[in-house]
Amino acid sequence: MSQIKVIFICTGNTCRSPMAAAMAAQIFAEAGLMAEVLSAGVNAWANQPASRHAITAMKEAGLCLASHKSALVSPDLLEGATIVLTMTHNHRAALVSDYPGVKDCVFTLGEYIGECTDVADPFGGNLADYRACAAQIKAMLLGVVKRLEGGE
Repeated sequence: MSQIKVIFICTGNTCRSPMAAAMAAQIFAEAGLMAEVLSAGVNAWANQPASRHAITAMKEAGLCLASHKSALVSPDLLEGATIVLTMTHNHRAALVSDYPGVKDCVFTLGEYIGECTDVADPFGGNLADYRACAAQIKAMLLGVVKRLEGGE
């Protein structure tokens, strides 16, 4: 399989999508999938750090978000994307509306693995909320790997 480009999208790019990207990079590598993994937000302020609880939840998983800087979705970012995975149906709708050229490769994370579920937003919550969010994302990412490997 050649290298793929996977982009994770949430709202502010400080919680869900950076956690998803960090976990996906590790999970994809462990599965032997060659992937460029990025994240962005549909309403992000540029260059913001990941939230402190996202950093802690990822640190507990052996991953580092300390150098993460938020990014706003842009045409340049989306160019060449193999798959764009959003955290919610609203994120997907916003992307398809703003960037109709990518509609065929945009899915919610749940939709991509055959589930009708959004990833709950832990923003403003406590560390337990972020841990729960990370666990939900990780479980879904295992389904993504299975689909990418053709074992759907």
